[in-house]
Amino acid sequence: MVNKLTYLLLQVRNPQDPMRRQEVDAFARALHCTPRQIEVVDMLTDAPTADRLRRVDVVLLGGSGDYSATGQGSWLDRTLDSLRELERTAKPTFASCWGFQAMARALGGEVAHDLPRAELGTIELFLTDEGLADPVFAPLGRTFRGQAGHEDHVVRIPPGAVLLASSAAVQNQAYRLLGKPIYCTQFHPELNRNDLLGRLRAYPRYVERIAGISFEEFGERCEDTPQTEALLRRFVRQTFGE
Repeated sequence: MVNKLTYLLLQVRNPQDPMRRQEVDAFARALHCTPRQIEVVDMLTDAPTADRLRRVDVVLLGGSGDYSATGQGSWLDRTLDSLRELERTAKPTFASCWGFQAMARALGGEVAHDLPRAELGTIELFLTDEGLADPVFAPLGRTFRGQAGHEDHVVRIPPGAVLLASSAAVQNQAYRLLGKPIYCTQFHPELNRNDLLGRLRAYPRYVERIAGISFEEFGERCEDTPQTEALLRRFVRQTFGE
């Protein structure tokens, strides 16, 4: 069933990045909506107004091919201010990967570049006790698999956040903000196997640097994760009853 909600994707990608369109399509598939339901704001050059944030039902954040949440710059300052506004107004928000890191930094957490803890491909994750009690995450069971691709990670989640999931390499893999409909994941519930491989064809340096194997061998180790893709739809149902 196609839901009828409206979405705003806060995107951090260069104009020539072919993944700008793929990211919209991936979120649309995972949410069971159409790409036309997802508006996009280019956070490198713009920021959403308060009125625009009010007009949409859900805000989304995803990955970033060339930018780090540990960086500096006027565009990043604007973005962090927008994320603080989402928290202040309790706007329904789902953030993955770069968005997970940026939200943590915006709200007083800590993000670090740490190549030894980088993760790439289909990885195993496990829920915390709080995750097992959470209506969005609990159906995953104690252990599950998800798509990942990151070199930065959240060292400390922000005050008022509840840790929901971890992996062997990275403790902070998912959190929600207490009392607010805001969920954030280091992994990518919006991506399936083909999405991940398509993204890494656009950024082949990550396979070489993190996995240290050929792209063909890397692809053989990746798999679809339909249970994890369902997180976004459960988030919508939990928040809106859709």
